[in-house]
Amino acid sequence: MSEQIKVPTMAELLAEGKVPEVLFWVGCAGSFDDRAKKITKAFVRIMNKAGIEFAVLGTEESCTGDPAKRAGNEFLFQMQAAMNIQVLNGYEIKKIVTTCPHCFNTIKNEYPELGGNYEVLHHTELINSLLEEGRITVESGKFEGRSVTYHDACYLGRSNGIYEVPRSLLKALDIEIKEMTNNRQRGMCCGAGGAQMFKEAEKGNEEVNVARTREALAQKTDFIATGCPFCNTMMTDGVKFHEKEGTVKVLDLAEMIAQAAELE
Repeated sequence: MSEQIKVPTMAELLAEGKVPEVLFWVGCAGSFDDRAKKITKAFVRIMNKAGIEFAVLGTEESCTGDPAKRAGNEFLFQMQAAMNIQVLNGYEIKKIVTTCPHCFNTIKNEYPELGGNYEVLHHTELINSLLEEGRITVESGKFEGRSVTYHDACYLGRSNGIYEVPRSLLKALDIEIKEMTNNRQRGMCCGAGGAQMFKEAEKGNEEVNVARTREALAQKTDFIATGCPFCNTMMTDGVKFHEKEGTVKVLDLAEMIAQAAELE
């Protein structure tokens, strides 16, 4: 992309004697996965538009340890967590926002017992507050006549009870929302959590993401909205499996808001 996106690091701001409003924890997917990078850029554009002073850790950011912990390697998790907490506390970080529910859940709920206490927000929560405060505005007609179904991420929904905030963003877009049969507390996993993303499938009749995507496609919508880079990958793969990539788009909520705010 030829555009210039301003993303300062904590080290750069510290050198200037500045303290950011919030630290943006990018996460492994948002940093290295080509598809997830688009979500990262959309969210950065939103924060820049709203005038939020934020920074990233850059090369000082490491994996939160979520995959290691879910795979059963508690020792590796604690090593990774301790390293991150040392960096975060060194910068005296108070508030963190992330586009990944896995990072969100781990830093919010599992870092405190290891000495990492922060206010942690999922990016949908921050975007929702920006809309409510009028710091960003969306063009309501951008998705007029279109429809969407929202897939609840496990670590956002069942683990942290965040169901309505993502839907509030969709309502702000004035798009028709069609709920899947299994939604909110009964939402079905995309198949990536628990470190399953990084291992070969076990013997069974069908991949989880194929089954979940079938449920989404049954709503006959133009879009499948997600709030998690892992879910985005799994649902995108599911759409490809069902050969529907020409008619159904899988987008993160940040991407949809950025489009409606004419930021991309």
